[in-house]
Amino acid sequence: MSDDLTTEPKAAPTIKDLENEGDVAADYIEELLDIADLDGDLDIDARNGRAYVSVTASEQGNVRVLSRPETVSALQELTRLAVQNKTGQYSRLILDVGGSRQTREQELAALVDAAAARLEAGAAAAALPPMSSYERKLVHDLVSERGLVSHSDGEGKDRHTVITAGA
Repeated sequence: MSDDLTTEPKAAPTIKDLENEGDVAADYIEELLDIADLDGDLDIDARNGRAYVSVTASEQGNVRVLSRPETVSALQELTRLAVQNKTGQYSRLILDVGGSRQTREQELAALVDAAAARLEAGAAAAALPPMSSYERKLVHDLVSERGLVSHSDGEGKDRHTVITAGA
């Protein structure tokens, strides 16, 4: 054993690791749905180094009560903790309930469009409201697609994206 205090960088999770994460998360969510007497179908995917769990229901389904952004965010954190408790590994899984992620992506696209309009009108920069690291990543991708430049600014809950026209 070495006296060196440096640590080896952690290897990226394998597809098998992500599938296991998804299975553990799905079991947790399924139990939660049963307790709350909510109907929903679960889909598990692994992509971009993350496990994705989606809860969907028919139009008559009652899972929509969980699809508010704040609720999905809280459920995602609880699910991540359940996965970490079971696997011993930090989880970066993404939870979607009733299409809430797609709805939020559309909202973020509208924010980016409004910021682009402010830049076209002469603003030097356009700051967006604080958001999660996952949402900031989506915004950075949207900004890049529009040929603009973005960076994150601030700390903790105040971390937000600033968009500029670039060089």
